[in-house]
Amino acid sequence: MNNVINWFEIPAVDMDRAARFWETVLVTTLKRETMPGAEMAIFPHGENEPGGALVRRGGKPAASGTLVYLDAKGDLDAAVARAERAGGRVAVPRTDIGKDGAFAVIVDTEGNAVGLHVHGN
Repeated sequence: MNNVINWFEIPAVDMDRAARFWETVLVTTLKRETMPGAEMAIFPHGENEPGGALVRRGGKPAASGTLVYLDAKGDLDAAVARAERAGGRVAVPRTDIGKDGAFAVIVDTEGNAVGLHVHGN
């Protein structure tokens, strides 16, 4: 793998609420798993691709600190609109970044700031 990212975790207090929010925003299904001391909802990813999950194991959601960007799957505006309808709020509105696409930052229902990104043409 030629990617420095291997795995990320987004803390959740209410796993059902958090999973429902991200499934709505990203129009996907998260895989629920339980392991000793942790409840997880895993984002879809390929076998040899970086992955990540919502995790409930005592971590505290935060709107500051490390910022993870998730793929808005080609329609940033629709993803941001779904986030707002699902109870999130926009922290940084759509920002065009030239050939690299565009991004926005939302705060999810748990209180985490998370970026959404679309690739440029």
